[in-house]
Amino acid sequence: MSTLELNYQNVLHRLQQACAQSNRPAQNVRLLAVSKTKPAAMVEAVYAMGQRSFGENYLQDGMDKITALAHLQDIEWHFIGPVQSNKTRPIAEHFQWVETLERDKIARRLSEQRSPQRPALNVLVQVNISAEEQKAGVLPDDAHALCALVSELPNLRLRGLMCIPEATDNEARLRTQFQAMQALFQQLAAEFPTMDTLSMGMSGDLELAVECGSTEIRIGTDIFGARDYPSPYPPNN
Repeated sequence: MSTLELNYQNVLHRLQQACAQSNRPAQNVRLLAVSKTKPAAMVEAVYAMGQRSFGENYLQDGMDKITALAHLQDIEWHFIGPVQSNKTRPIAEHFQWVETLERDKIARRLSEQRSPQRPALNVLVQVNISAEEQKAGVLPDDAHALCALVSELPNLRLRGLMCIPEATDNEARLRTQFQAMQALFQQLAAEFPTMDTLSMGMSGDLELAVECGSTEIRIGTDIFGARDYPSPYPPNN
């Protein structure tokens, strides 16, 4: 068994264990394999192991892989980096998901640039649940307004919320933030019936995120190995 396959199987096992400990069906929590800066060959290898959803932070990096792996008909590409207004067209044209929506302007551009002949672009609203000044995302009190806009745009489909919590080893603080996200998600999902995804949790807090209701865990290094730094792609590319 290759190191890559061993890593992937270990992550799947950990996720299954977390679901079992929280009395949740394993199929209710999706694994998003974060493949940023990794070559298409590695993505295809993990695809061959059964993985279908992959997350990309850098537009050009992601586009290179989308082109190289166009023969994989059911692969699912999630854009999980900051969305700049001058990069919305290729994102709207080539990705199936955008998980980092935080501005009305970007939502409108994505809808305008998504072909109506294609399935609607799945969208998660990013929430700055820790209210950190330097962090992306709308504040919790502003999430409803953006969700309402997305739900009305013709070529977008509101699927849920995403957050990156505070970088802390304090489990109580993380739990508070995850529970706040879960409560916000439940509140909004009651009004917007297309919402079914709460994306929170990475390798360091997977178990806690699952316990607090996450339906998508984002894992990169624990699958693909350490990042290839410095990245050949500038921030927000």
